[in-house]
Order: sequence, then structure tokens, then C-alpha cells
Amino acid sequence: MLTKRIIPCLDIKDGRTVKGTNFVDLRDAGDPVELGALYASEGADELVFLDITATQEKRKTLSQLVNRIAHHINIPFTVGGGISSVEDVQELLNNGADKISVNTAAFKDPELISGLAREFGSQCVVLAIDAKKENDGQWYVYLNGGRVKTSSECFAWAKKGVELGAGEILLTSMDHDGTKKGFALEITRLLAENLSVPVIASGGGGTEQDFVDVFEQAHADAALAASIFHFKEISIPHLKGFLLNRNINIRR
Repeated sequence: MLTKRIIPCLDIKDGRTVKGTNFVDLRDAGDPVELGALYASEGADELVFLDITATQEKRKTLSQLVNRIAHHINIPFTVGGGISSVEDVQELLNNGADKISVNTAAFKDPELISGLAREFGSQCVVLAIDAKKENDGQWYVYLNGGRVKTSSECFAWAKKGVELGAGEILLTSMDHDGTKKGFALEITRLLAENLSVPVIASGGGGTEQDFVDVFEQAHADAALAASIFHFKEISIPHLKGFLLNRNINIRR
């Protein structure tokens, strides 16, 4: 049985770590190099770096900052934001990333996923999906950092992404993002139980029990969080201890 993973996320804007609620009202959360080093030392299983305004600002991810963070951590490192080509990925891997995350560019050009999987292997390609539940009860895909709604349903796009070669799904519930009211269990479970690749749940982690729920009830393979770690509400060692006491299979 695979161990469940705890993944802190660094949302980056103007070279700083930021965090908001429902993708807006961003506030400063600290220096990304310092935070990355702290989380690695505390026992985080992986680290995710998302340059959240790269697509909107039509620029590439901050490779120099990626390089600086990579030199301070010894855990798998996923980088996303503004990636749209093999060359973009190669530069990030050269600067210390282990995996890359694609979102808007992959939705607009799904062949990007298969191209990256051929070039670097599926294990390197994480498909990030920002989703929101609408009045019809369906979860829809949003692009450009949650600014643009599409008519595509979340599960259908995730399934297609896996068929094209994505090796992992990073699912963020926009409704739950930053609320600390728990993960989106229903849509996470749908993906986790029906896709052949690991699913990372993101958006809403606020208490230790929220992580128990997303692992036990939604069967997520990993849980990603930001606010609770950045603002010292829950430490990674404490969270892992809590999960171990609940018999969740977690790396010590």
C-alpha cells in the first residue's frame, strides 16, 4: 500500500509566496526559498511551486527562483505556471524541478500533454485542474488562474488528460481554496476511484481531521495545503503524527 503524501504549496507572485481565498484577496506569506527549506527539513513529502500569474501575464515561470529553491531542498519538486512547450520544461528541469505542472496551456492544446510525456515520461507530467461546482451540480474546469470558465466537466478533462499521458492529477477546488473548511471530497473521490494515476487534493485543508477525511473518504493519494503551513497554524511534523495515530499510512 502506497504511503499518502503531504505537500506544501508555494503560490508565487512577484517573487514572493502569497495566499488568498477562492483565488482572490492575496496576502504575502513569506520568502519562498526560506519556506521551501523549512518544509523540506520538517518532513514534507514533496514541494509544489506555482507561478500563479505567469499565464495571465503571458510570461514564463521564474526559473532562477526555482533554481534557488531547488538548492535548499532534498524532496521531489513540482513546478508550474506559464509552461507551454518542451523547451519550457527542459529549462525548469535544468534548474532543479523534478516534475512540471501544466494547466491552461494543456487545456488549450491537449497534445502538449502527450508531447511532454513522450519527451520526459508520464511521471514528470502533472495535470493541474482548477475546478468549481456550478448550479447544475457539475464541476467545471477554469483557466488562467481561475479567471476563465470553460464548458468542460472536470472528470471528463481529467480522464482525457490521463489518456494523453499525464502521470498525476492536481485537483484544486476553487470553492474550497483558502477557506480551511475541508477538501472537496465528492469530486476528489470521483477522480481518485476512476483514474489510473495518483490524485492530489488541493483546496480547503484547515484541520488535521480534514486530511484524515480526504485520505479515508475521498481516497486521495496526496493532500496539498498552503495557508495552514505558511501561517504556522499546523506544522508538518504535528500533522504527520496526527495521521499516524489515525492509522493513515504516511511517511514519518
